[in-house]
Amino acid sequence: MERYKKLDVIRGITIISMILYHGIWDITSLFQYDIPWYNGIIGHIWQQSICWTFILLSGYCWSLGKHHIKNGIIVSLAGTIVTIVTLVVMPEERVIFGVLTMLGCSMLLLTLLEGILDRIPPAIGTMVSIFLFAIFKNINEGSLGFEKFTIINLPDFLYKNIYTTFLGFPEKDFYSTDYFSMIPWFFLYVTGFYIYKLSKNKKELLVGKEKGWRVTSWIGKHSLLIYMLHQPLIYGIMEAIL
Repeated sequence: MERYKKLDVIRGITIISMILYHGIWDITSLFQYDIPWYNGIIGHIWQQSICWTFILLSGYCWSLGKHHIKNGIIVSLAGTIVTIVTLVVMPEERVIFGVLTMLGCSMLLLTLLEGILDRIPPAIGTMVSIFLFAIFKNINEGSLGFEKFTIINLPDFLYKNIYTTFLGFPEKDFYSTDYFSMIPWFFLYVTGFYIYKLSKNKKELLVGKEKGWRVTSWIGKHSLLIYMLHQPLIYGIMEAIL
């Protein structure tokens, strides 16, 4: 099957951005160096740009791939491995319900919902999924709304246990350094799914040539493996240097 190299390049650029972001996170959180801008609005926008791109791109690529159940299980298992390793090696920086778990579960859920979602016109599906993502963006913090804009505070009884935490209503004292609940992020994943359906001349837009982006394309092609390995490598390098 022909690779969609432009997508690999975008994914590769995002992986590089993520590695840089996590490198600075290690410096500030694990080695206690103060970088004020990183903990402010600039760092927040940077972090959001990475996760939004990954999730949108994953949803966009869903229609391009095959073996959705197999791939969903593989990515979910990768997320489980990350959780187990962090709980054993560095429990204070544990990852529970991280981005890989959410992406794997989104692949599986979309497999079940594809028949229903296909009946919705792509333009309407895109608008509705964006709307739902925006409305539910703040539910991890106890409200409906987007970023600083709050519509209504949600009742405490929704934030009950590990199951509600998985959905998007974290229980009291829940902590994870990388938390991506199904709500609201599945709606962003579905947005990518519909954006693909809105695309014109898909193959011409996506195949292309690497044209000097060969390394970035390679990184994007092996993004899951690099994601799994990058944090231990960064930490080892930081430990040696700092």
